[in-house]
Amino acid sequence: MSDPVAVEVMRLPHGEGLALPAYATDGAAGMDVLSAESVILAPGARHPVATGLSLAIPAGYEVQVRPRSGLALKHGISVPNSPGTIDSDYRGELKVILINHGNEPFAIERGDRVAQLVLAPVVRAAWSEVLALSDTARGTGGFGSTGGHAKLVQE
Repeated sequence: MSDPVAVEVMRLPHGEGLALPAYATDGAAGMDVLSAESVILAPGARHPVATGLSLAIPAGYEVQVRPRSGLALKHGISVPNSPGTIDSDYRGELKVILINHGNEPFAIERGDRVAQLVLAPVVRAAWSEVLALSDTARGTGGFGSTGGHAKLVQE
């Protein structure tokens, strides 16, 4: 396991009294982040849930915002732009966009764990425009071109 990377965090007034994002277990990749507000998500509704935190992510890193699997499975609560990205130059409040894919209204209370945060390195691309691309076995085959689930069962 690599050494932790320092990420500066500033608690906003409405985040007072809430725990900072934390890993639930030693093997966890994501840190649970808490809601700093109470809100009810109607079926199909989206809401940017306040966390009461602002971050200074080091250059060369991003924080990915991911759904919590239990909320997704049990209630249909997800992050619609999953994974959401918080860039290293953003200094505003971290808000988690949640959507209710379930059939019932879902109550979020202040202090509830609403998403996971994953600190990840960023690799920047340098485009190199060419007149033709190298050949591969797949070629230009797109969606489903490598076979569906029925093909996998036959193999």
